[in-house]
Amino acid sequence: MKKLSDCRVLLVDDAKANLDILVEGLKADHKLSLALNGEMALQIAIRTPPDLVLLDIVMPGLDGYEVCRRLRQMPETAEVPIMFLSSLEEVQNKTLGFEAGANDYLTKPFEMLEVKARVRSLLKAKAYSDAVKEQMASELRVAREIQMGMLPHDFAAVEHDYGLSFGAVLEPAREVGGDLYGVCSAGPKRLVVFMGDVSGKGIPASMFMVRAISLAQLLSREVAEPERILSRLNDELAADNPSGMFVTFLCATFDSGSRRLSFANAGHCRPVLLPFGEPARWAVKDLGTALGFEPGLEFERTELSLHDGDALILYSDGVSEAFNGHEECYGNERLLVDAGALSGQSAAAMTSGLLGKVRAFVAGAPPSDDIAILSLKMNGEARG
Repeated sequence: MKKLSDCRVLLVDDAKANLDILVEGLKADHKLSLALNGEMALQIAIRTPPDLVLLDIVMPGLDGYEVCRRLRQMPETAEVPIMFLSSLEEVQNKTLGFEAGANDYLTKPFEMLEVKARVRSLLKAKAYSDAVKEQMASELRVAREIQMGMLPHDFAAVEHDYGLSFGAVLEPAREVGGDLYGVCSAGPKRLVVFMGDVSGKGIPASMFMVRAISLAQLLSREVAEPERILSRLNDELAADNPSGMFVTFLCATFDSGSRRLSFANAGHCRPVLLPFGEPARWAVKDLGTALGFEPGLEFERTELSLHDGDALILYSDGVSEAFNGHEECYGNERLLVDAGALSGQSAAAMTSGLLGKVRAFVAGAPPSDDIAILSLKMNGEARG
């Protein structure tokens, strides 16, 4: 936890005499920054973010209320405690101060001992809050590493054995998320590919994601048909689901001998099929029902044959439902056009290319959801 002597206090007052009193009383205990007006205070706060602001109200130019509001809008000082030191002692003045975002209010003339006590109290609270946030951030970083470690990143072995190439990316909207994908070798000629999207975001979604992906990997080795994998997975998730969470899930099995790809969909986004030399189209028609609501659900199967150069792009709704700063949605039509423009490229290039198109569309707007993309391409005869 940060030492109080290392904490920086920004003193803002247009009267130099008041600043001299505060400096004399606080210089032995804390680092200090000084500002004689509101504009100067904002510039200093950006350049050297303080741990606490002592702020006068009646000043030329920007008054203390406006400075407080702007400090709350700046990411560098949004959570920095602010205490007003003002000669305005009416209740309405104090009310305006707290409404502007202040944490404390002390009227002039003040006793320096009381100022020092309140400063220490506010700094201790901030230091404790910062320490808790850092601990949580550290734990989230570990959780992210564990979560990402459950996803395949090196596809060399399955690419060699099954005659397919892969490219994948997952970008959680927060530190951890609920999107998932998997590529599982389930036999000499059978490969299972899946993608899912858990309802919600953050820690709850990530925990449900871990459960779903673990069950899917186990079932992929026991069950041959994708529709039966989804039925079994749904029964397991629905049997003990007190939180009421659910997951959309797309499961596909590939037979390298016949080059047949079989799909079953549980409410997930329709994958894009890129037949070599032909326009892009949706690989499946029906969305189906998401997993986890109730046991006993059945799912339909769709089959297609892959030829050399054919490709498939699986994705989560963080792609199709991405929004830019004008609240415009990326949408399915744009997705199909952009994916079609990537036809003929490698699986890795298709994945990075589609991600790049989504990023260009949102143009820096905050992500609205997790993004997952998994591309596969038929290269030739399996060598396993």
